[in-house]
Amino acid sequence: MLQIFCKNTGTSKKYPEGTSLLQMLGDFEFDQPWPIVSAKVNNVSQGLKFKVYKSKDIEFVSIKEESGRRVYSRSLCFLLYKAAVDIFPSCELYMEYPVSGGYFFHLYKENNVPLQPAEIDLIQARMREIVQEDMPFHRYDVQTPKAIKIFRDSGYLDKVKLLETNEEVYADYYKLGDTPDYYYGRLVPSTGYLKIWGVQPYKTGFLLRLPDRETPDRLAPFEDQPKTFEMFNENLRWNIIMRLNTVGDVNMALRQGQASELIQVAEALQEKKIIQIAEEIDRRYRSDNPVRMVLITGPSSSGKTTFCKRLSVQLKACGLRPISVSTDDYFVNRQDTPLLPDGSFDFDNFDTVDHAMMQRDLIKVLAGEEVSVPEYNFVTGMREYNGKTLKLSEGSILLVEGIHALNPALTDGIPASSKFKIFINTLTSTALDYHNWIPTSDNRLLRRIVRDYNKGAFTARESISQWPKVQDAEEKWIYPFQENADVMFNSAYLIEFAVLRNHAEPILDSVPKNCPEYSEAHRLLKFIHYFTPVSDREIPPTSMLREFLGGSSFTY
Repeated sequence: MLQIFCKNTGTSKKYPEGTSLLQMLGDFEFDQPWPIVSAKVNNVSQGLKFKVYKSKDIEFVSIKEESGRRVYSRSLCFLLYKAAVDIFPSCELYMEYPVSGGYFFHLYKENNVPLQPAEIDLIQARMREIVQEDMPFHRYDVQTPKAIKIFRDSGYLDKVKLLETNEEVYADYYKLGDTPDYYYGRLVPSTGYLKIWGVQPYKTGFLLRLPDRETPDRLAPFEDQPKTFEMFNENLRWNIIMRLNTVGDVNMALRQGQASELIQVAEALQEKKIIQIAEEIDRRYRSDNPVRMVLITGPSSSGKTTFCKRLSVQLKACGLRPISVSTDDYFVNRQDTPLLPDGSFDFDNFDTVDHAMMQRDLIKVLAGEEVSVPEYNFVTGMREYNGKTLKLSEGSILLVEGIHALNPALTDGIPASSKFKIFINTLTSTALDYHNWIPTSDNRLLRRIVRDYNKGAFTARESISQWPKVQDAEEKWIYPFQENADVMFNSAYLIEFAVLRNHAEPILDSVPKNCPEYSEAHRLLKFIHYFTPVSDREIPPTSMLREFLGGSSFTY
C-alpha cells in the first residue's frame, strides 16, 4: 500500500499501487469552489488520470489556478480541433495568438478554402455534442520515432519537425476518439469537464474564448484589441514570409547553420521599428501641434529600459535631444505605500506614484520652466532631491518611462496632442506547432529569472514565487491601457528561447524539488528543451536581450 499525503487537506491516506488521482479525489474532503482539473504530484503537474506507484505528496488544482487554466485551455483547443475535423475532415487549424479574451484561430478547409463565418456555428454545435458525450482524452507514451510516424502519416508536418528536433527518447500524444494530436502539457480526463467556452467570428478568423481568470464559471469579457491584434499579425506575416511559423521550423534553420543570420535579421527588424517610431515622433514634434512628451510603458521584463535608450539614440539621429524621467522617482515614501490584502507593500499600485506632484512638474517642464525633480532611494525608501533638474530647450523632448505612463490619470491635465504613447511587450507569435501556443508571459518570466539571478538580486525560486503578484498587477494597472498607445513595439526576439536556454537551464535546475516553485521550474525546463540551444556570443551589446543576459553597452 502507498501513502498519499494530500496538501489540500493536510491528511494522508493509503492506496493500492496504480490508483489514479481521479479515484483519490473523492476521498479527500476540502472546499472546491471551482472545478478540479489537474494535480501536482511531488510538485510536478499531472493529469487526473495519472496513476501512482510510489508514495507521493499530491495537491489537487482547480481551473482558477494558472497551471489548471493551462490544462483547461489545452483541452479546449483539442475539443475545437476534434469538432473541426469531424465537420471538415481535411481541414487545417492554426492557433495564431492570444487576444481579446481568447485565442485567435484560422481554419482552412480542403484545397485551402477559408472558413466562412456561418460555418463557425457548425463547429460550435459539434463541440457541444462532444462535450455532451463526455468523450475521454486518451494519452499514449511511445518511442519518439513511432510518434513521428503517426503524425507524418496524418500529415501533421509541424509536429513531425518539433519531435524530430526535440531529441527525446519517448514522446506522448493524445487521442480524442480517432483523432490524434500532440500537446506539451496534460489535459483534463474527458470533454465533460469543458463547460465554459465560446467561439465567435473575429477579424479574418475566429476566437476561442476562455473562462474568466477571476470567475471561471463565466467567459472572460470580450474586448476588441485592434492594435494588439495588428502587432501580432505583423509579426506573424513576417514569420510566414521567412517560413519560420513554428519552433520546429526555427530549430531546423538553426541546425542548418542559420543562427548568425537569424540574429542579424532579428536585430535589424527591431532597429527598423525603433527608427520608424523615432521618425514619427520627429515628424510630429515638428508639426503645427508638436509632440513634446513621449510616454513609454510595458509589463515587467518587456525591455522598456533598453528600448528607451535605443529610442534616445535614434531621436538624437533625427536632431532631437531626449531628456528622460521615470515614474519610479516619484514613488511616495515607503511608509505611505499602499498595502496588499496580505499586508505587504503594493509597489505596483497607481497610488504608489505621487501622480499629482509628477503631473504638476511635467506641466511646468512643458511650459518651459526648470524644475527640480526627485530621485527615489530604494534602499531607504525615501524620495530625495539631489540637485537633478529638468528643463526643455529648443529641440528637447521629454521621455517618461514607467508602468503607469499610459494611465490617463497620470497626465490628464496635459493636452493629448502633446503626448506620444508607446506600449512595449513580448508579443511572441512563433508557435511550438499549429495547436500549441507559447504564452507571452513565459518570454518575460524567463528573462526576469535570468536577469535577477545574474544580478544576484533573487534566486530562481524567489523570482518564480513573485511572478503571480507581478502578473496580477499587470492585469490591473498596465494591460487596461495598452490600446491607448499610438504605437506598439514587440520586443520578442525571433530565436530568444534558443539563446535563453543555455542561461536558464542551470538556474532553473537549482530550484529545490521539495518547494512549491519547483512545479513552475519543471514546466519551464520542459518547455525550453524544445528549442535548439544557441550561443549568445553574436548577440550585439546594444541588443534588447543584453538587458537580461548581461554584457550590454548601455548603463542601467
